[in-house]
Amino acid sequence: MPGAQEFGAELTDFRRRVEELRTARALPSQERPSLLDAALFELQHAVDVLWPRYEELAAATRGPGGGRADPQEQQLLRALFQRLPVAAVLLDRDAVVRRMNFAATQLFNTRAGYATGRPLTTSLRQDAQAALRSQVAAVARGEGDRSLTVWLSQPTADGEARVTLAALRPPGEPHPAVLAAFQPGMAGPPGEGAAGARRPESRPDLAEVTRHAELLDLVDDMAAALLRTALAGAGPEAVLAGAAEVLHGRFADWVIADLVPEADPGAPRRVVALGPREAVGDRTASLAEQDPADCPLVVDALREGVSALRMSPYDADAFGQDATGAPVLVREEVTSLLCIPLRASATGPVRGALTFFRTGGRGVFEMAEAGVADRIARHIALAMPRTAPRAAAPGA
Repeated sequence: MPGAQEFGAELTDFRRRVEELRTARALPSQERPSLLDAALFELQHAVDVLWPRYEELAAATRGPGGGRADPQEQQLLRALFQRLPVAAVLLDRDAVVRRMNFAATQLFNTRAGYATGRPLTTSLRQDAQAALRSQVAAVARGEGDRSLTVWLSQPTADGEARVTLAALRPPGEPHPAVLAAFQPGMAGPPGEGAAGARRPESRPDLAEVTRHAELLDLVDDMAAALLRTALAGAGPEAVLAGAAEVLHGRFADWVIADLVPEADPGAPRRVVALGPREAVGDRTASLAEQDPADCPLVVDALREGVSALRMSPYDADAFGQDATGAPVLVREEVTSLLCIPLRASATGPVRGALTFFRTGGRGVFEMAEAGVADRIARHIALAMPRTAPRAAAPGA
């Protein structure tokens, strides 16, 4: 097909130019703004030219069964997306991540598989979340491309980024998607600021390196604690209590563990509630005596296996109320929370839930920390023994 051949040749040229841009990343830092401009130009070319042509070819060659006649082209586009030198994220109209390229995983310090299906706004500062969500929805409605400045929640040298939003309509899908391209360390559109101003050289962030080391130490200490409880033949309650002691203070100000009894899965119960050292006894006791069924976040984790990462929680009743009727999140001045189900595999049963609160001036949970907590929760679920008796064999 002549049309397919021309499209293939253009894709080959595009891939060659992307490779040249990847090589040019070795240029001095003061020369990189022109590289960013070229990369954004190529990204816009993919949005405005390559993708519409692909849609036309896919519509013309789609078979009677609705299948796509040339999956190789689709694979090539996916490969190009992954190798773009600009951090690019494919979003739905609610700013939920559908796909993230390699450069974006480095920018947001996360894994693409973990980020998929989660709101991208959780990796931004609170004052940028609503703005991005609103602009993404406007682009998805067909109101034109947008560009805005956002701030990443993780403490990096380039915490400020410029994001450009463009609408896409993937072939065979009824709803449009939004392509977001991020330029870290830029306060405005290209060309703004003092002419000839040199950007500071990129240097390792000592705070970030230290935090990674602390997380590795935490995972190591948790593994050792779980091995000790497993060798001692401890029950599920003891496993949760030991894990909560390791996490308390180091990872969160509050660590709360709920268990789903094997004999009665519909009646979860609170096992552990550890609060700040300065917390008075009645505050800790009220959380320890709280019914998990009265905590919407815990209910979602136990019934649906849904994790939650919230910065400055907007729903004051998301973790229920204390005995006086005051919302727990307001009473404890929670600035960030994590609620993660305890399950040994993605399809396995939920054995319980871990909830973490950070309060006061402590930094909010980052996506990388949420990923570590997710792994720890899986390890805890694997260490929890199953006590339900097995059915006796016939004739036993």
